Amino acid sequence: MTPSDHLQTILDTLPTKPGCYLMKDAAGKIIYVGKAVNLRSRVRSYFHAHAPADSQKTVQLVRNIADIETIIVGSELEALILEMNLIKKHRPKYNVRLKDDKRYPYLKVHWHEPFPKVTVTRRMDQDGSRYFGPYTSVWAVQQTLDVLRKIFPYLTCDREITGNDPRACLYYDIKLCNAPCIGVVTKDEYRAVMDDLCRFLQGKTESVVKRLKAEMMKASEELQYEKAASIRDQLVAIERVVEKQKVISTEQIDSDVIAVARDKGDTCAQIFFIRAGKLIGRESFMLEGGEDEESHEIVAQFIKQFYDEAAYVPPEVVLPDDLPEVEIISQWLRDKRGGDKVTLTVPHRGEKRGLIEMATENATEALNRIRAQREADQSKHVEAMGELQTALRLPNPPVRIECFDISHTQGIATVASMVVFTQGAPNKKHYRSFNIRTVQGVDDFASMREALRRRFRRWKEIQEIKGMGEEGEREIKEQKEITGKVDESFVLLPDLLLIDGGKGQLGEAVQVLSEFGLSDRVPLASLAKQQEEIFLPGQSHSILLPRSSQGLFLVQRVRDEAHRFAITHHRDRRDKRGLVSALDSIPGIGSSRKRALRLKFGDVDSIRNASVEELLKVRGISREVAKTIKEHLG
Repeated sequence: MTPSDHLQTILDTLPTKPGCYLMKDAAGKIIYVGKAVNLRSRVRSYFHAHAPADSQKTVQLVRNIADIETIIVGSELEALILEMNLIKKHRPKYNVRLKDDKRYPYLKVHWHEPFPKVTVTRRMDQDGSRYFGPYTSVWAVQQTLDVLRKIFPYLTCDREITGNDPRACLYYDIKLCNAPCIGVVTKDEYRAVMDDLCRFLQGKTESVVKRLKAEMMKASEELQYEKAASIRDQLVAIERVVEKQKVISTEQIDSDVIAVARDKGDTCAQIFFIRAGKLIGRESFMLEGGEDEESHEIVAQFIKQFYDEAAYVPPEVVLPDDLPEVEIISQWLRDKRGGDKVTLTVPHRGEKRGLIEMATENATEALNRIRAQREADQSKHVEAMGELQTALRLPNPPVRIECFDISHTQGIATVASMVVFTQGAPNKKHYRSFNIRTVQGVDDFASMREALRRRFRRWKEIQEIKGMGEEGEREIKEQKEITGKVDESFVLLPDLLLIDGGKGQLGEAVQVLSEFGLSDRVPLASLAKQQEEIFLPGQSHSILLPRSSQGLFLVQRVRDEAHRFAITHHRDRRDKRGLVSALDSIPGIGSSRKRALRLKFGDVDSIRNASVEELLKVRGISREVAKTIKEHLG
């Protein structure tokens, strides 16, 4: 491909230093991020005459490049770190990347506290806590917690631990807490239990078992039979878990085994966590952008993105292929590990090669399972749309459903959300939110009216441009490619417009559709949460779908997603209004308490992330007020 004059000027002036390059399309969107030891050589290579071996993906990328930005750094290692951060931030279309852009969940042991608790978090802070993960789902974390708590009972309450409370809670009675609150265990004994929990999560079960056996024998010798029996039960529970941890390596070192499977455009990475020769866990991660990529490139990108977020880097990582940038990745992993050596091994035979093959089989199974689930979901979506078409007497199946919801705090920072489901699944690139401008105070009806008017006004403007014929089409194309002004989310009309609320909200939507002449073109319904009743325009009675109906499940999912999206945007807007206005909505927070919170934490996010115990340290904040703050700020 011959570059444009603009691109050629950039290519002629590229530096020969290490750094990152950002390739952009005509709308200025970043579509690829790469790194290079020599920016000039690497970037210019994309525009050489394409060889037959060039992937279709690369050819497509080059065709869409309209601009290139470069960032010079001091070394290849700095370029690698910058590349990871840029991919994470911009999620470029042509880069290999982890499919979920959300943060993965971790187990957090609050080791910096006198009596550490265990919680689930999606961020790792340098706060003295111990972290384990990431896990691919909160469900997997909760399963782990269920097992841990039965073996190592730990605190879940927010009470201040003095050892002098008159009685323990129910969790002590059902053996899910060892009650330091009433002095059953001392601080040192409780922390020893939590240290065992951490060792258990690290796969170091032998040292835990050895310590517990010694404690059991000592308790028995001192005739403390109840304590000895309790420790015995712990040991039995540990043995049950350890039995499931397959011994798969004769080497007593920690290692991770990584493999990749690809099929029909889908890519899955599987990682085995081997600790002291035992397989203690595994996780599957779906990746995007892996089409036509070399296997080693997918593995390299997965390593960089996974270990950038991982709580632990083992001394050995076993890989299916050699990596061209193995030295720089090893150096980066060594830094992540705190300076200890990390070996990247590519076995061709023997025990470790067998582990690679086992991980590959598991990755393939994960792909098949995901594809089967996708097909099952598609079948349910088709069934759901058919049920809704029949129940609501729609002219066509509701392939595109738009749902609107309102969120505010006592009339402050009111927003409306618009979520879009296509073929029964969320179409997040078409989600939109509206900051309500014309409504003062609490008026959900007027807020809904404004949001709907703005949505359909945008549709009408696009239709007017289209009505100009070829000139209009040309204007739409130019605006889309050059300025990005035409918003695709407003081009199409919904097959079903769903309003969160009852007859009042439905009436506002009827009025707006009538204003735009769309009463006969846009089917309309509202969903009232209390009885999950569906109301239709002109009908006095509601529709109650069967509780097991796929159609009901679909409208509930759409409604709940609209509610979630509205609340998220409302919180963002509320936070931007400043700390004081956010605190204004909380009962019991007067000027002196606001001032004290502001001096202690500085911003809303810090208050939201603070524990009840941390809030109690603020002058004038009681436990009841602290809980109220947590409830309102989420």
